[in-house]
Amino acid sequence: MDNINFTPKDILQKEFKPKMRGYDPADVDTFLDSVIKDYENFGKEIERLKDENERLSDKVDELGKQVSAGATVEESAPVSGATNVDVLKRLSNLERRVFGAQLEDNGNDSHRI
Repeated sequence: MDNINFTPKDILQKEFKPKMRGYDPADVDTFLDSVIKDYENFGKEIERLKDENERLSDKVDELGKQVSAGATVEESAPVSGATNVDVLKRLSNLERRVFGAQLEDNGNDSHRI
């Protein structure tokens, strides 16, 4: 913001010396009023973006801390060669054996009657 030459107040208070063949003062004032509104809108947008940038920077820092904490937990946990898919396959096989055996036992019981 160091490279801004005029504030909205500077533009509003600027007075031009009248000349014989100058511009229409009403046109100049109307144009400068529009420029002032733009400056005010730009100022508001800059403040909004600064606030959003600060909020997002804080969130990045927080997520970085969570990732660091998660990496520490993972490093301390024992590492096994089994993946989730392997574990699920083994669990499925065990269920088939256990529940399959129970189904066979229940089927045999019904034949005994």
